[in-house]
Amino acid sequence: MTDLSLFELRPPPLQFGGAASTSDPKSGLDSAGPFDLRFGAARKDAIHVGVIGPADMVDSAQKWLTRCDAGIPSFGPATSLRRPFPGFSEVYRKKLIYSAHLSIALTEANSDPIELALSVTDAFVRFQNIIDLYDVALQRLAGRDVNRPDVVLVCLPQSVLDKCRTVERQNTEAERERAKAIRKARASRQTDFFDLLDEVEESEDDFLKRDLRHALKARALAARLPIQIVTPRLLEDGPKSEDPATRAWNFSVGLYYKAGGVPWRLSPPGPETCFVGISFHHYRTKQRHIVQSSLAQAFSSEGEGFAIRGTGVPAEADQRLNVHLSEDQAYDLGMRIIAEYGARTGRSPLRLVIHKTSQFDQAEIRGFRAALGDIPIVSLVTMVPSAFRLVRFGMYPPKVGTICTVNGARTFVYTSGYIPEIETYPGPHIPQPFEVRSIGPEDPLAAATDIFNLTRMNWNTADIRGKWPVTLSFARRVGGILNEYGEMDPDETSFRYFV
Repeated sequence: MTDLSLFELRPPPLQFGGAASTSDPKSGLDSAGPFDLRFGAARKDAIHVGVIGPADMVDSAQKWLTRCDAGIPSFGPATSLRRPFPGFSEVYRKKLIYSAHLSIALTEANSDPIELALSVTDAFVRFQNIIDLYDVALQRLAGRDVNRPDVVLVCLPQSVLDKCRTVERQNTEAERERAKAIRKARASRQTDFFDLLDEVEESEDDFLKRDLRHALKARALAARLPIQIVTPRLLEDGPKSEDPATRAWNFSVGLYYKAGGVPWRLSPPGPETCFVGISFHHYRTKQRHIVQSSLAQAFSSEGEGFAIRGTGVPAEADQRLNVHLSEDQAYDLGMRIIAEYGARTGRSPLRLVIHKTSQFDQAEIRGFRAALGDIPIVSLVTMVPSAFRLVRFGMYPPKVGTICTVNGARTFVYTSGYIPEIETYPGPHIPQPFEVRSIGPEDPLAAATDIFNLTRMNWNTADIRGKWPVTLSFARRVGGILNEYGEMDPDETSFRYFV
């Protein structure tokens, strides 16, 4: 006989600048302002916004900023899902400062370097020309002693998106043979010409696939200047765009965070906790295919986020999704987590929770336990998308935050489903729960609660419909940015450079 136990978590209460506590970011920001209002005199009173792009998009972006500052009404009656945007200064209690002095137009009356860059036939060369064009402008803004922006809007016209969003090619037969020879030489531990080739640092031309957003973010990371990608869908009203007020809410939260602000945070969950998400991403060049481990995200209880890259794991032919760290790699990654956390907070956490979408094997468990031995509470949590389903009486699926245990042995949590705050289920399909498996002193219910709470900690949007916890939601993007950055670890690890 199957024994089912159901439990519904309350929506996680978020903290804002005032006394209000609500699970809806829009409502909290509107009524109580951003959390960092509590910082008092340590908080800046303005955000300086730079703009890079074609002259017409620079002008449109500045008009959009003016529109956001003035406030934008909702289309039709205001609802929980479509809420009017009161205005940037009204919501965040900061001024937006932007002008021609903070902007660089890439097109002029008699010259259009973007059109020239796009006219190149070779897709990889065309891609690199666009990256270099924007990078030069970004370096000019980053190198200023005065009028240096806090965040930069990088405006990409539709022509650039159409021709350079991604580029990809296959290895030639000669390159495949050379890569095969390198793998054989490494396997036999022979030191020969092919091994020497493998030690040469790859250039951009060596990548088999590149992504425009990742490449631009990597250049911004090197310049230590956060950027926000702007496309025509943000600036233009039309059938392909969300309503203006919704766009303004989501845009403003991302802009505020990237400029150094703290929009909201979770209510203190108990012991000071570091939440970590570990993922693996592919690193492919002409000569190598490595599944590179990346510490995609780590967050303190206060919401401070940072990203760290782990060591590489060579890809095997039959590896598929079953990727694991060695004991030494897990130990090294655990030590780096604690070191970075301590450098940012001045202390070690009392509790550390690691999220992964694959099972922890024995080598990983030993490595993490050895590195994190001084942390009082350590939980290793696996989240697996499941075929398990619950059917709720009525027209809606289970509420977000619903937890189901089966025979006291298996635990499932719904992070998508009916959302009480917006009084509907916004998804097109039957929601899929995660199965939660936990190794450590805490039970799966505590692990499921953390997962649900962390779905509300995406500071790149005001939308509460996120399915993944923030520890894992940007994993692929972070890995792609670090690939483009190069083999050296970046000097800056703050998460606002990666979102």
